[in-house]
Amino acid sequence: MPDVAIIFAGFAVGLIVGLTGVGGGSLMTPVLIFFFGIKPYMAVGTDLLFAAVTKAGGTLSLARQRLVPWRVVAQLCAGSLPASVLTLAVLHQVGPASAQVQSVMTHTLGVALLLTAAAMLYKAARGKVLPRTLDQRDLSSATRARHWSLPVLFGAVIGTLVTLTSVGAGAIGVSVLLLLYPLLPLPRIVAADIAYAVPLTLVAGLGHASLGSVDWPLLGLLLTGSLPGIWIGTRLMRHTPERLVRSLLSLLLAYAGTKLIAF
Repeated sequence: MPDVAIIFAGFAVGLIVGLTGVGGGSLMTPVLIFFFGIKPYMAVGTDLLFAAVTKAGGTLSLARQRLVPWRVVAQLCAGSLPASVLTLAVLHQVGPASAQVQSVMTHTLGVALLLTAAAMLYKAARGKVLPRTLDQRDLSSATRARHWSLPVLFGAVIGTLVTLTSVGAGAIGVSVLLLLYPLLPLPRIVAADIAYAVPLTLVAGLGHASLGSVDWPLLGLLLTGSLPGIWIGTRLMRHTPERLVRSLLSLLLAYAGTKLIAF
């Protein structure tokens, strides 16, 4: 596969992540497996570091726009980071390249994609329209979860899923945030989802790198495309036709999830 195709794939995924907060692992890992022939464990490890760097670029852009609710990011990280470390410890014991682990990764990835597609489709079809802006005086109450333990618990579940499959911090994360912080405007929901994924995917990605599960040349080509893509996406976020984009993505992810389960 020519290098330009890999760079273009990185750009497309980065653009979608910037527009919607969705698409990192959900799109890139299946693309690496089906279009570039990468082994599932290598695809997961490479995609995690791809997501970490890509979303760090997006977070920087969003932070400059003062859209990132850092309290929400901290609450989710309190659960997701310990869960990621624990999952990595298990992978170190059993070995990521074994046939059993690759089978678990592939099927779990397929189920995660189907859940992601369902969450996105529901949000696009039935989700209420959120305000795009919020008065600064209301921000404190909007970033307070219904109970302090819920972000930690959901963060732990997502942390485990992301470390095992590189999927979960996108549409599933956005859906969780919409439930936990119903008063938070959509741009801040997307910003929180992108920002908290940075430390999570970095920890998980470095853990996979220590297992030899990262293709470094491939990672470099993907980032060449994704960094300008996510920068453009975050700039266009306020103007994206959200329901149309999410509906199309949900259908694509459902197809990829079905293929992975049958893989």
